[in-house]
Amino acid sequence: MTMAKARAKARHWSHDVHAVLKKADVRQVAYVPDGGLARLINLCNADKKMHSVVLTTEEEGVAQMAGAWLGGQRGVFLTQSGGVGNCINMLSIIQECRIPLLAMVSMRGQWGEAFPWQVPMGQATTAALQAANVIVQPVDRAEEVAETVEAAARMAYDGHRAVAVIVSQRITNSGRRG
Repeated sequence: MTMAKARAKARHWSHDVHAVLKKADVRQVAYVPDGGLARLINLCNADKKMHSVVLTTEEEGVAQMAGAWLGGQRGVFLTQSGGVGNCINMLSIIQECRIPLLAMVSMRGQWGEAFPWQVPMGQATTAALQAANVIVQPVDRAEEVAETVEAAARMAYDGHRAVAVIVSQRITNSGRRG
């Protein structure tokens, strides 16, 4: 294997997603700390052109994304599947006002989950988002995360839609003991 191929293989998908967010002119990042998205969160926090805000509850992220859009900026909301249930009521504002929402959701309660309390919301995440009329774009392969985020960003910002990229637990490797 060449050195370039070895580096490319070692490169974490979060670097490519960060590049996609920069290309989409994302200026605000709202998140509740999350192990599955930690590398992406760290990249956004280190980016001087992005303003990152740590949230106390997930529904604040939906409100911040609405405020960012109304203020003329694009944002991304980063959350874990367990927090999606907290956002359902706030998502009605996004839908009613046709405010773009780009969200990335790291999954729990699926692939090899070791913590039983993560399973109920993890299993209900996609259905809950779809019930709130959020377009769900699941991704199960690390090499497809960036292109999925890029397509979701176009759909959200150009189409004034709420779109959530669901990053499989298989990719984030969260929820494993040991």
